[in-house]
Amino acid sequence: MRRKGWTFLSNHGHVLVCLADDPDMLLKDVAANIGLTERAVQQIVADLEGARVITRHREGRRNRYVVRREVRFRHPLEAGLRVGDFIDLSRRRPRLRMTDAPPDLTPARERDVR
Repeated sequence: MRRKGWTFLSNHGHVLVCLADDPDMLLKDVAANIGLTERAVQQIVADLEGARVITRHREGRRNRYVVRREVRFRHPLEAGLRVGDFIDLSRRRPRLRMTDAPPDLTPARERDVR
């Protein structure tokens, strides 16, 4: 399910969160969870590897991704933040896959009127 509008995180951030949650996740599954094409996810993974944010290890026919927690964010506004801090923050969220029904974010006072 493709959601419309903007989000606070970039697609790169979404891929990073998926791989931190499940280092063995297939890129086709990452793509399905985020709502991107597999090719787009492959390019993002290549970007993250190139920036040394993640490393890829081949295990048989599968890849395992390791998030390098010590790497600092690239933008000057977030330069003091490490990738590990971001991952820790993301892990405080409830697990929600794109295939799950989205939570009802309507304020309670509006739900009561319906």
